Amino acid sequence: MLVKQLAHVPITDRQAMREGPRDSATHLRHAAAIPALGQIEIGGKASRANVGEALKVVAWNVERLRHVDAIARTLAGLAPEIVLLSEVDKGMARSGNGHPLSVLADRLGHAFAYGVEFVELAGGNEAERMATGEAANAEGFHGNAVTSGMPLLRPFLVRLDAAGGWFRPERGQPRIGGRMAIGGQARIGDRRMTVVSVHLENRTDPAGRAAQTRKLLDAIDNYDAQAPVLLGGDFNTLTASHEERHDDPRAWMARVMAEPDRLIHAERHEPLFAALAERGYDWQAANNLDLPTQRRPAGTPVGRIDWFFTRGLAASAPAVLPAVLPDGSPSSDHDALTVTVRLK
Repeated sequence: MLVKQLAHVPITDRQAMREGPRDSATHLRHAAAIPALGQIEIGGKASRANVGEALKVVAWNVERLRHVDAIARTLAGLAPEIVLLSEVDKGMARSGNGHPLSVLADRLGHAFAYGVEFVELAGGNEAERMATGEAANAEGFHGNAVTSGMPLLRPFLVRLDAAGGWFRPERGQPRIGGRMAIGGQARIGDRRMTVVSVHLENRTDPAGRAAQTRKLLDAIDNYDAQAPVLLGGDFNTLTASHEERHDDPRAWMARVMAEPDRLIHAERHEPLFAALAERGYDWQAANNLDLPTQRRPAGTPVGRIDWFFTRGLAASAPAVLPAVLPDGSPSSDHDALTVTVRLK
């Protein structure tokens, strides 16, 4: 459902969800009762009627979009026609309890479509809760978005996970919802092209991410099997399960050191690449294959977890752009990706 304003979830309801039972069945009940999880918020205003034969696209996990001014400056300098965003807050204390996506879209002269990945029942992860002193969230929305300098047609949302793993107490970050993708269509030349902002789960294994990918590809083919497609976003191609990476950090580090390119060249460890190839998608021309996209403290291994995938499009000029503030500190924990696409 398209709306101008996502349905509010009262703070008393969010508090009751947080303090009540935290099992999978309860999560499903709560998720079904929250209208915002099925809505797409439409806003902003496109500044162009059409774009011609080529589109410049940016995909960026903006880590809550808390540094909206710096991110807006970076994007304005690139002048993309389409931006695919992951981890966008609305009404979250950790990012100022505002609507930074609306600010960003206005700065770029873009329309936007925004979908909720999670309704956050607390202030975020432990560091974020400490930073805000457990301040209340005005809305508690966290999601993904597409912005477009030209009209964004037929917006759609695909929910990729309903298991409710983040709701369980052991995660330490109570949330209702699950990973999702949001997309729409924009004109390129005389055709419509499907563009999709994707965010896959980090707290699963490669098989789980492949299953989410196949679900997404089925949804895209049901939406428009003939249109060329550009997928972009945070695919979390971490090459192993969360438990493998965190239960025994020394053992994981030994694996990485023994295979130092595994985090950059993730294809042989993540079956989602084979799933995409089987459906006609390519990534070779759309990405800088030898560059990481994570930003981590010095000495921490970094990988390439953000990607573009194309079908029916010719990709050129891929680049990885540093996510930095004027003082040199990061504006996000992911760098931005850009690519130019044309019809084949």
